[in-house]
Amino acid sequence: MFAMLMNSMKKAGMLPRISETEKQALASGDVWLDGELFAGNPNFKAMLQTPWPTLTEEEKAFLDGPVEALCKRADIWKETQTAQLPSETIQYIRDNGFMSLNIAKEWGGKGFSNYATAMVMMKMMAAGMSGTFAVIANSVGPAELLELYGTEAQKQRFLPKLANGEMIPCFALTEPTAGSDAASIKADAIVFKDSDGELKLNLNFRKRYITLAPVADIVSLAAVVRDPENLLGKGEHLGITCVLLARGMPGLSLGDRHWPNGMPFYNGPIVGKDVIAPIDNVIAGAEGLGRGWAMLMEALAGGRAVSLPANAVGCSKILAQLTGAYAVVRQQFGMSVGYMEGVQEPLARIAGFTYGITAAHSVALGGLDAGVKPPVVSAALKQSATEIGRGLALDAQDVFSGAGIMQGPSNVVGSMYNSASMPVTVEGANIMTRTLIIFGQGATRCHPYAQPVLNALEDNDVAAFRKNLLGWLGHVVMSAGRTLVRGITRGYSAGSPVSGPTAKYFRRLSWASARYALLVNLAMLLMGSKLKAKGRLSGHFADVFSNMYMAFATARRWEAEGSQLQDLPLAQWMLETNMQRMQTAFEGIYQNFDTPIVGRWLRTVGSVLLRLNPLGTGPSSQLISDSAQLLMQNSPARDRLTDLIYQAPAEQDGAGRLLAAFEAIQVAQPALAKIQAAQRARQLPKGAAEDLSEAALESGIISESEKQNILAQKAARLAAIEVDVFPFEMMENAFSPQQAGSETISRAA
Repeated sequence: MFAMLMNSMKKAGMLPRISETEKQALASGDVWLDGELFAGNPNFKAMLQTPWPTLTEEEKAFLDGPVEALCKRADIWKETQTAQLPSETIQYIRDNGFMSLNIAKEWGGKGFSNYATAMVMMKMMAAGMSGTFAVIANSVGPAELLELYGTEAQKQRFLPKLANGEMIPCFALTEPTAGSDAASIKADAIVFKDSDGELKLNLNFRKRYITLAPVADIVSLAAVVRDPENLLGKGEHLGITCVLLARGMPGLSLGDRHWPNGMPFYNGPIVGKDVIAPIDNVIAGAEGLGRGWAMLMEALAGGRAVSLPANAVGCSKILAQLTGAYAVVRQQFGMSVGYMEGVQEPLARIAGFTYGITAAHSVALGGLDAGVKPPVVSAALKQSATEIGRGLALDAQDVFSGAGIMQGPSNVVGSMYNSASMPVTVEGANIMTRTLIIFGQGATRCHPYAQPVLNALEDNDVAAFRKNLLGWLGHVVMSAGRTLVRGITRGYSAGSPVSGPTAKYFRRLSWASARYALLVNLAMLLMGSKLKAKGRLSGHFADVFSNMYMAFATARRWEAEGSQLQDLPLAQWMLETNMQRMQTAFEGIYQNFDTPIVGRWLRTVGSVLLRLNPLGTGPSSQLISDSAQLLMQNSPARDRLTDLIYQAPAEQDGAGRLLAAFEAIQVAQPALAKIQAAQRARQLPKGAAEDLSEAALESGIISESEKQNILAQKAARLAAIEVDVFPFEMMENAFSPQQAGSETISRAA
């Protein structure tokens, strides 16, 4: 019976066919927390034991020393105008090991943890150093491939030079016709026997969007290798392969630049025409032929969780610090704008999301440093964090208003806004990551029975097919039962691994996970191979998973940091937002579930029931106000939210002046409160409290030192809200790419 069922399922195409590249992607990395959430009955007690990352003394010293010094060198306005990084900055990066963060010490590297590497990148991004961030972040990839897969000779030849910055690397994958669909690359490498009798590769390619390409000394290039004459005895089509190419090789063209959003980091095309490379240049040598896609997928399985989320976390933290300060410093209608309810909404988003994505990043990095490489979690983190970062940059612009769009060194959020969209496009455009990777890979690899059933079908293994299909059907029944009971009890039947204010969110997460598992099962069984084309449905499934992960990570952070009551509004804001977003995503699943009977029920009766018993409706007005005000007060909670970022000195244009004004207002606030109390008691006339300091002194309401504090805060506040003004003639000669300065990165000889 089961043999007949197998044949029927194959003929009907009930389950999706998996290509060779998809198989390699599914085989890469590890199932981790994602498996618990997909299965529908997460063991939160075990999940809360996931490692929480910390820094070693050596890593702390590097952050406090060389990284701090590098941040002080930043001149974002000048670098943006010239589209260049000063050569002395690059030399400092080389001399101090910034390009070797994750290279082992035996090769001259720092050998830092993934967490420490991410914190270095985060701190630089928070200092606005998008160009420097790109240099360091994109040095990680080629070195990682060599360290993981390179031959001993390749490691000895390249890793020490990469570690000391003598060589600048780049990784070349994207092409005009192959972006997120990287498996369809056209870069061509033909095996041939050269006149010297050695087997070599003849490469022809055109790559674009390659970070560091204009200044790279070594290129790790992804190409499709063919052996028409079967010289290697492995057949004609060998597949995607990573090949090392060096600057100066005949036919290799480097140096031209793209100009991404006007930001000062090096990105450009790479073109190759009849570039000849020995087989030894293949990463892993001849054994690496055709293994390139598997190498890339394995590296990205964890790598997606490091640099781009660090970018988003760094941006979010500095936006939290500066936007909170500006909301206090900027006054309208006689009050700081941050106390206006309309302004508090974006402030709360900045505060709450910063808390949440920092938590999600830390959980993933803790797993990476414990040896886990979770491709589904890392994809969800990358997509969620970069999308949130982009949204927060817009929120900050709204709060800063005119001060956020007037260019110049005083604009502290403009560069963040300009750069926020770039991480969204890297390592897979977020649209594709959301609709194809998170759910596409997760539904197969994280499901307890789906991949075993697919494997059994492919292998014609009737016994394995029977066992796993019956297990799958039992799983459907169990998921349905859990969904019903947990829905009725709003998760109380699942219990919680903790007590206190986060317990209800663990219960709701258990409820959400059970419903998610049931819907995943129904979609896979009822839609089969058609599910691949259902991008809207897959996107909503991905949104549920991403928010389940973010919610768990937020609760994990709350527990890991000692349940700080002052931070509770931030944790609760994020958790309520996650619940609301899951509710919206479930509604999207119900509306896009395109099957005759189940789909019709979900779109009608199911949708009504879903809305009658929601997972969440979002943060309350009080929670929004409490979260916003945490950004506007000097407190341990604000410090924890923005920890490890660079503090601009008071004399620095823009950020320094703004933070100095914020501090001055905090100092003067008690005296201002006395004046306001006197106004209410009609001891002083109406008007701005800071303009009544002299009258308040004469009336004995404040002291001379308090008066000076008020005057100092007024002067600091007025200086901080100024924007830059340029002579008319200067604007006529505004920077253009053809007028770029002469300072460039000096290339290794």
